[in-house]
Amino acid sequence: QVQLVESGGGLVQTGGSLRLSCAASGSTFSRYAMGWFRQAPGKEREFVAAINRSGDNTRYRDSVKGRFTISRDNAKNTVYLQMNSLKPEDTAVYYCAAVYGSDYVEVRGGMYEYWGQGTQVTVSS
Repeated sequence: QVQLVESGGGLVQTGGSLRLSCAASGSTFSRYAMGWFRQAPGKEREFVAAINRSGDNTRYRDSVKGRFTISRDNAKNTVYLQMNSLKPEDTAVYYCAAVYGSDYVEVRGGMYEYWGQGTQVTVSS
């Protein structure tokens, strides 16, 4: 099992930046592919970004490409989401997630086994 704790959320103006962190514990972090998802009020959870175990392959939803960057530091058991040029439509609770297995990038939320508690990101217009 792995436990995930997100941090770094907050209130930011349009065009600002935030860096989310997700610290993992309880298992060998490098054996897990990781993802970031978000859920806005009244909306379904949606995929944001994902990264494979080794960190050399990533995927993003179209609306965040060029603005968000996912990365990981396996020595620190942490995955990051750097968010730049934030927009009001990025407002949501952001969750990190982990799935154990082969070295691939997983974009399907239903395939993830472990989830953090979420961190709120609010972008004011």
